[in-house]
Amino acid sequence: MSNTLPEKSDSRKAAKYRGVQCLNCGHPLDLSDVYCSYCGQLNSTKKLAFSDFFKEFFSSIVNYDSRLRYTIKDILFKPGTITKNYVEGQRLKYANPFRFFLSVSIIYFLIQSLISTFSGNNAFINLNNNDSSSKKNEKIVTFNSSDSNNNKKNTNQDSLTTQKDTLQAGEKGLPFETKKPKEITYYSEKELDSMSLTDRLGKRWGLYQDFYEEYDISNPGIALDSLKHNKTKFNQWLYSKNSSIKRIKENPFEFVNYLLGKVPFFLFFFAPFFALFFWLLYSKKKYSYMEHLIFIFHIFGFVFLGMLILLLPDLLIGEDILTGIFLSLIGPFYFYKALRNFYKQNRLITLLKFLFLNIIFQISLSIIAILFFAITAAAY
Repeated sequence: MSNTLPEKSDSRKAAKYRGVQCLNCGHPLDLSDVYCSYCGQLNSTKKLAFSDFFKEFFSSIVNYDSRLRYTIKDILFKPGTITKNYVEGQRLKYANPFRFFLSVSIIYFLIQSLISTFSGNNAFINLNNNDSSSKKNEKIVTFNSSDSNNNKKNTNQDSLTTQKDTLQAGEKGLPFETKKPKEITYYSEKELDSMSLTDRLGKRWGLYQDFYEEYDISNPGIALDSLKHNKTKFNQWLYSKNSSIKRIKENPFEFVNYLLGKVPFFLFFFAPFFALFFWLLYSKKKYSYMEHLIFIFHIFGFVFLGMLILLLPDLLIGEDILTGIFLSLIGPFYFYKALRNFYKQNRLITLLKFLFLNIIFQISLSIIAILFFAITAAAY
């Protein structure tokens, strides 16, 4: 008895539409093959109709939702087991652990940002604010200095001429504000070149800071012309950090928003480093380095998924109480259970390794976080 569909069926799976060659990869097929055994595409020569298109569209959504559903269910309630299943070959059942972690973490920060925006919390604000100081008219100041003696010089406001607000006050009949001019220790390019690398960088940065604070010129090109310094890319970048520092001081939440937006990518690149300790600590186990890395991404995915789920309840409560409990109590317990279920060691050994890995995690995360903060601030 034939197991093919009746000829009257208009489905793309009907036998009358089957071919002897896959239209996607060219692999030879039998008329009994519903799908290509090589690439998995449906064996059908029927022209794609409007109804067929939407049937396949919704079918793909259902299939993706099935993987997502299994991933969320097992990552929440089967710590470590989901990793064990995945590394043992159940790949189509679950979403890719790397993609899942990045997706959940990015969605978490996006939703938290939206909640903060609509609730009036300034912890997350628009990063596209323009620096008003960059729009003002800035003019080159004349820096009178002589480096013939190759000595540093303390320069005050008398040696720098520029249009200041005090002149505008005088024109309006307002009293002049007496302000003690800031002494600027000037270093020429020739003097800086004669110093060691660390001294040269420190003196240059100090000069740029003092000059910026005194004359509030945010344009690096104008400032370097005033200082008679070379307008190299490094000098312009270094001077521009004054504006970044000013923005952070005036609105630290803006920088926090910028910094938090990079956290998923920071953890993504931190995970391979952390996986080295798992690889060394569990060297007698059969798992490879990549399988330890998958375990870590499942842990990170659980953390962000849990915080994502608790966003709305914490919003209704008005405090981050549930998230605090989750991170301080549930998270560590989940990590311990995941170690037990995945590596299959007894409670005492698992507990000792759990404590050791937590210490390593805190130390290494702190060191790398400082580097990450410095790199992020440099690019801000």
